[in-house]
Amino acid sequence: MAATVPVAVAALLAAAGPAAAGPAGSTGSAGSSGTTGSTGSAGAGDPYFPLAGNGGYHVSRYDLTLAYDPKTRHLEGTAVLTARATQRLTRFDLDLKGLKVTGVTVDHHKAAHRRDGQELVVTPRTALREGREFRVTVTYNGVPGPVTDPDGSPDGWIPTDDGAFVAGEPQGAMTWFPANNHPEDKSSYDFTITVPQGHTAVANGVLRGQRTAHGRTTFRWCQSEPMAAYLATATVGKFKVEQYTTRDGLKVYNAVDPREAAKAAPVLKKLPSVLEWESRLFGPYPYRAAGSVVDHAPKVGYALETQTRPLYDSAPDLATLVHESAHQWFGDSVSLTRWKDIWLNEGFATYAEWLYAEQHGGPSAQKAFDQLYARPAGDGLWAYPPGDPGSGAKIFGTPVYARGAMVLHELRRAVGDRTFLRILRTWATEHRYGHGTTAQFTALAERESGKDLKSLFHTWLLTKGKPKKA
Repeated sequence: MAATVPVAVAALLAAAGPAAAGPAGSTGSAGSSGTTGSTGSAGAGDPYFPLAGNGGYHVSRYDLTLAYDPKTRHLEGTAVLTARATQRLTRFDLDLKGLKVTGVTVDHHKAAHRRDGQELVVTPRTALREGREFRVTVTYNGVPGPVTDPDGSPDGWIPTDDGAFVAGEPQGAMTWFPANNHPEDKSSYDFTITVPQGHTAVANGVLRGQRTAHGRTTFRWCQSEPMAAYLATATVGKFKVEQYTTRDGLKVYNAVDPREAAKAAPVLKKLPSVLEWESRLFGPYPYRAAGSVVDHAPKVGYALETQTRPLYDSAPDLATLVHESAHQWFGDSVSLTRWKDIWLNEGFATYAEWLYAEQHGGPSAQKAFDQLYARPAGDGLWAYPPGDPGSGAKIFGTPVYARGAMVLHELRRAVGDRTFLRILRTWATEHRYGHGTTAQFTALAERESGKDLKSLFHTWLLTKGKPKKA
């Protein structure tokens, strides 16, 4: 996610060497957390969002069939979840808020269900043994709307004047489909979205086809690489669409609200070169598809790194494009296991902005660091540590973004450019399509550098207040 943070690497690129693909990280199993007996828990065990995710199962695939009418704002949905039980289950939960459920089956058999706040509690006809693969089908409808995050921003299915801006971080996926809604549980997705003719429905991954009949157009999208639920989108609007394939074979799909097109065009033109530059630094781009959705959504107030195709509430500037593109490695491919580690997303994407500016004629990363460090001890930058900011609005606060980037700059200074780039690339490679924690990143940095870095990380990442320079 992009935040308003002031930002200001020929040597770095030279030090990086050739990019190499590495082994894929394993997808997580949020269902293994916090389970008791034969009942899947109502949350994945994250202290920042106790009811996010669910226990007892892992979803390998979502098949979402949606129909949306922007005039009435009515959504019809059928969600088919292919999952595996990680314990014996007589009952399990799905995250779903605000929509009417009209039917639930488990392996084609009608299942009992009830609502409990944001939880859809499902009781299959017979217990599911540990290790069993099963399919849950949920039919539902209603008028979806966003949740309001602790910082006051909308999150989830956000209506616009011509459709919907669908951005799910951190809670919003549950506003439009039943999910195991925690980053620890990653899945592949297929989307079939029907909208009135003249509208476009944009989701993640590769467009498999579109067909218009009887005044309605159906779009089919496939996101085959694993994705956390909050990174899914089904944004609808009257967009100008641009499609092309890059020289590296990436299928690019840009959807732009005509009101933002003139301002967005020169920035979106740089997307292939930005992805090439980031690939040289961080390793191969993780996906087969890329692109952007530039909506006209003045009440949203942010951009989001929706997987393969970031969402912008208006025409982005170049720094924001670099930021959201960097998230495709840091946050999307390498995902969180707990929300307290969000600096691994936002600090890394912010530092990518600094590196890009440094390499492309802007201020150096050192200058960006110095400008921030000049802020007085009472400034909000030092209000809380980025490595464990606390729940609520703090996870999207300045310390997570700016001071998170400062942590990386201090690491770079401590280990040198060549080793620093190797650490970033190794992190993205070893955890590709999987997850990572702050402890794992610290261990990797120490392993690659041969240095004891515990004091550095403790001071800059985990200590409240303005650190003293070494």
